Amino acid sequence: MADQGDLEGSQPIDLKKHPSGIVPTLQNIVSTVNLDCKLELKLIALQARNAEYNPKRFAAVIMRIREPKTTALIFASGKMVCTGAKSEQQSKLAARKYARIIQKLGFPAKFKDFKIQNIVGSCDVKFPIRLEGLAYSHGAFSSYEPELFPGLIYRMKQPKIVLLIFVSGKIVLTGAKVREETYTAFENIYPVLTEFRKNQQ
Repeated sequence: MADQGDLEGSQPIDLKKHPSGIVPTLQNIVSTVNLDCKLELKLIALQARNAEYNPKRFAAVIMRIREPKTTALIFASGKMVCTGAKSEQQSKLAARKYARIIQKLGFPAKFKDFKIQNIVGSCDVKFPIRLEGLAYSHGAFSSYEPELFPGLIYRMKQPKIVLLIFVSGKIVLTGAKVREETYTAFENIYPVLTEFRKNQQ
């Protein structure tokens, strides 16, 4: 189970925080920041190496950097969305790097109201799950239509997290603003998953 740890992977799992012995891995962080100045998108697209801008398709410059590997959407209003980072710190570092690029192009960009908007995590409970049974007994929170989507969508109320639960035992958790919500949601659902564990013939 040790391979479920954080990015470092080698530390023992804190069973007080993670009684299941499984720690969801963070896969994507979405953050926003306000550069607090109007931006000339065409100019940015022409001068920055790693930028694309197609105003007919989308009203933002799409910019990418390699380290941390992320993508930013930069709007004329000065608002920016940063996606793809694997941790909160990386997301903030990436957003700062984009802000710096914009500054170097001659805009008086600031770094206001940085906020994590969504954290996506995933893990594997390593056993198959009876999704029909789970959907039936947790009907108020579950939506399961295998013809449309192979996973069960579970809308947890507390914390307010959406889980995608697959028959294979793979779980995706989305909607957290802080990583603890991801961990809490998983610990909440884990006993339910064990209850609906499929008996392998």
